[in-house]
Amino acid sequence: MSADVAPRTPWVLGVSGASGTPYAAAVLRGLCAAGEAVDLVVSRAARLTILDETGHAFRDAHWREDLATWLETPLGDADLRYWPAGDLAAGPSSGSYRAKGMIVVPASTAACAGIALGLSKDLLQRAAEVNLKERRPVVIVPRETPVTRSHLLHLVELIDSGAVVLPASPGFYGSGANAQAQQLIDFVAGKVLDAAAVPHTLLTRWTGHLGHR
Repeated sequence: MSADVAPRTPWVLGVSGASGTPYAAAVLRGLCAAGEAVDLVVSRAARLTILDETGHAFRDAHWREDLATWLETPLGDADLRYWPAGDLAAGPSSGSYRAKGMIVVPASTAACAGIALGLSKDLLQRAAEVNLKERRPVVIVPRETPVTRSHLLHLVELIDSGAVVLPASPGFYGSGANAQAQQLIDFVAGKVLDAAAVPHTLLTRWTGHLGHR
């Protein structure tokens, strides 16, 4: 690599098995639209959720084709790399691997617990732990309701470790009470990208004036 070429430094995007895969799709589209490099990790449980929520399979051997189908958009020259969740020797498993940080969306309670406790049961958990220990930005998007005391304690542990815990809780002020599902999904995705300091136009921001949408 020549000295004037910046090294590839991606965002690691982890998709766990919680319901809410449209949030992951919206965040990934936003990252690609902003020209960000992305390393994608999809857990085994997430594959089942993607299939259930969209009807589309996600396969290791055909990941780019399946991803384009899932996102409903051509990938073009998007800088994407895919790592199987079972590959604990993958790049994002090491602190020496260059990354801007990590986003886990949606984050199941099991994923939150595993990251908080440092279990490293799969690459998603390990990569999140690595980014926390390296003091990089980590955004965790839990999608569960109601929650138990243990769920809350794990979220507190994540906050204490430096993560941003950003529940999938859409606001209505940008689109009103009759908002369509995609508007609410994009609101959450926009908040995630805000937390990662990635520019986007996914949500209408509050202006301080009632009724101005």
